[in-house]
Amino acid sequence: MVIATHNKGKLAEIADLLRPFGIDAVSAAALGLPEPEETGSSFEANALLKADAAASASGIPALADDSGLVVPALGGEPGIYSARWAGPERDFGQAMRRVHERLGRGADRRGIFVAVLALAWPDGHHEIFRGEVEGDLVWPPRGSLGFGYDPMFQPLGSTLTFGEITPDEKHRISHRARAFAKLMAACLGSRA
Repeated sequence: MVIATHNKGKLAEIADLLRPFGIDAVSAAALGLPEPEETGSSFEANALLKADAAASASGIPALADDSGLVVPALGGEPGIYSARWAGPERDFGQAMRRVHERLGRGADRRGIFVAVLALAWPDGHHEIFRGEVEGDLVWPPRGSLGFGYDPMFQPLGSTLTFGEITPDEKHRISHRARAFAKLMAACLGSRA
């Protein structure tokens, strides 16, 4: 299966989630596949663009993720533009500062991490799975684990940010893990 990403953090998380199922995965980057332009207006549309492009170019099934941080107090931003808020250098320290500064003091500091997984086959068939996790946005960021906005995202019910918990702990509660659980339930259900 092709993991339709050039993002090393996403690749590591998805590979970790696939490993127990014995699925051999290769990244789009390793196959030299270009990253399609994300022109969709939703996480679902962008995930599907990436999965379809990788499945078509490689001739094997592809799994793509589009994910980001949705902040209700910012009108849903950064949302599908989460990576773009980090700029061309992918400086997520800068992106987290931007979220913090735009929120200001006393604002609703809720955040929702969203992940949409699109599974596409070379024949054009596809399926889409969405996972979400709610939390609070803390400042200053805490922890060096994870990637992206993880150090400022503290999931509800936890005293630690995604940047402070181990990958195994994150795989039990994250937005991507929730989307992946739906994908696996659909796949295992189709085998029954």
